[in-house]
Amino acid sequence: MAHLLEQAAADRAGPGLAVAEDAAAIVRAARAMAQRFRGGGRLMTFGRDGAAADAAHLAVEFTHPVIVGKRALPAISLGDAVWLVPVLGRPQDIAVGIVPGDTDLTVARELGMLTIALTAAGAQPDVDHVLAARSRQPLIVREVHVTIYHLLWELAQVFLESEAPT
Repeated sequence: MAHLLEQAAADRAGPGLAVAEDAAAIVRAARAMAQRFRGGGRLMTFGRDGAAADAAHLAVEFTHPVIVGKRALPAISLGDAVWLVPVLGRPQDIAVGIVPGDTDLTVARELGMLTIALTAAGAQPDVDHVLAARSRQPLIVREVHVTIYHLLWELAQVFLESEAPT
């Protein structure tokens, strides 16, 4: 049993430390999100299969802040209905795909939306910001994504509070 726990900790150590290495990329994405929110943008999240639940969680983080005094921001989860992006999306909006398919964010990008992909190791979709969990193990990828999108929420709030409109 101890060996299994040690292995689980070792499997998570690299991807967890990689989040710190990717701090600058996460900050850039959060700053871009804050600029879009400041300009009247809305967040649209989606994910395929199990990632649809994470997309819903991310949207709730923005619409119902758990920290008193933080502003609620417009967000909607599309679940796995990526086809709704061209129906609902506007150029000032933000599209976040959690483990998106290769072309899931293409239409959002064509519309001028800010595009962010939370991916697993090796995936490099053509988007504005790729935030990759450096693992191929689905549960570790999910843990890293939860950490990243909580950072995106917190940092977007910080930028909205601290920066003058640009």
